[in-house]
Amino acid sequence: MRKLFLILSCIFGVLGIVFSALPMDTLAFLPIGLALVFGLLTLVKSEDHQKKIPKVVLFIGALCSAVVLGKTLLIKDEVATDTQFEQQKMETKKEAQKELEELEGLE
Repeated sequence: MRKLFLILSCIFGVLGIVFSALPMDTLAFLPIGLALVFGLLTLVKSEDHQKKIPKVVLFIGALCSAVVLGKTLLIKDEVATDTQFEQQKMETKKEAQKELEELEGLE
């Protein structure tokens, strides 16, 4: 049972690292939480000399959760208006209107 918990905690730990690096926002807490749960279960099932790997998995899970929480709280998502694009759009519209007026004048 310990090996199963250890394998699951390692898999979810790796997924937690990947999800925390990607812009998944708080969705990354799911694999991190599962890695922490399975890491704790592995730690409980382990003997004294077998507790090194579960402690590493728990540390990685805590670090990833701190990174995700920091990214969520500290980084603000802002949408900036592109004034140059808006100006080009208006100019294109005016040019198209002038071309239509010229075509109407030719007929």
